[in-house]
Amino acid sequence: MKFIVSSEKLLKELQVLGGIINSANTLPILDNFLFHLNSNQLILSASDLETSMSTTIDVESEDIGMIAIPAKLIVDTLKTFPDQPLTFIKSDQNIIEISANSGKYSLAYFDGEEFPKPIQVKDPVKTKISGNLVGKAIDSTLFASGNDDLRPIMSGVFFQFYESEIIFVATDAHKLVKYRRTMDSSSIEKAEFIVPKKPLQLLRGILQDLEEDVTIEFNDNNAVFLFKNVSLNCRLIDGKYPNYEAVIPKENPNVLTINRSSLLNSIKRVSIFANKTTHQIKLKMAGSELHISAEDIDFSNKAEERLDCDYKGDDMEIGFNSRFILEMLNNITCEEINLSMSLPNKAGIISPIGNKDKAEDITMLVMPVMLNE
Repeated sequence: MKFIVSSEKLLKELQVLGGIINSANTLPILDNFLFHLNSNQLILSASDLETSMSTTIDVESEDIGMIAIPAKLIVDTLKTFPDQPLTFIKSDQNIIEISANSGKYSLAYFDGEEFPKPIQVKDPVKTKISGNLVGKAIDSTLFASGNDDLRPIMSGVFFQFYESEIIFVATDAHKLVKYRRTMDSSSIEKAEFIVPKKPLQLLRGILQDLEEDVTIEFNDNNAVFLFKNVSLNCRLIDGKYPNYEAVIPKENPNVLTINRSSLLNSIKRVSIFANKTTHQIKLKMAGSELHISAEDIDFSNKAEERLDCDYKGDDMEIGFNSRFILEMLNNITCEEINLSMSLPNKAGIISPIGNKDKAEDITMLVMPVMLNE
């Protein structure tokens, strides 16, 4: 088994695949990349048993073979090379020899047959969606998903496909983001499923600039995302997603309109003085002024700022966890936002103003915290 490949091209693909590999694996074989050579095509794979990903690159070869190479060792080695052709030659002593311009390097490999096979999606439903659209939807929602092992359903993103729209939802019970987009395509099959966080983190980085369509094949248990030379398989999260529509307040007569950057920077400064456990800030709205304040009584720390705004509704005070508000404001790019509220004990809804993409609608919900009077 022998092949020649560009060091830069190989490193680029392996660095993406490296996101699959856990820092501590129960099976030693999972610390490796699978190299599956099929003549002039090299299929590279990584797996953690729950998620597997493979990508195909062109190489110079006429051979066929399959070996598993230690991931950290090969990536660390490739990082040191300027772009150049590398020759990989497999010997009989479970050694793979790499020849470069400056020398030769030998490392042990494992039998490729030991590497776990990717999850097969039997009798799948198939849907095609634009790659950068899926990337945008994941990027808009993923940060709001939870990390609680006791509530695994909330640790992923809820996909809802309809004939005329797609909806992506993520929540951790403190904050919720709903990304909705109307679609012209009739190739979308109606479906609902929950995708775990890890495969979505990988997809987010790859899909953002992808102009091509992504084919999503799924059944009740598994899903596979296919695009360009990449295949990503994952297990879906089992369970029924909470009725998120029930927690979104329908009547929100108090509406604050304000510059996003001004609000973001003000909360960043004021929150430094907030209690380090609750991260609580207080928003007080009256007329055309917004007062943002925070206090840490234990250390006598206190801060208050005043911002000009457009406010319609009753004068009110409401408390929020500053970290959640900052996360949301950092994940939208518009110039101005609306913060819609009903009562101090009901969720506030952040929505961008002036979105150029009329087919897109983003709703961000953040739960309030009780104010310490």
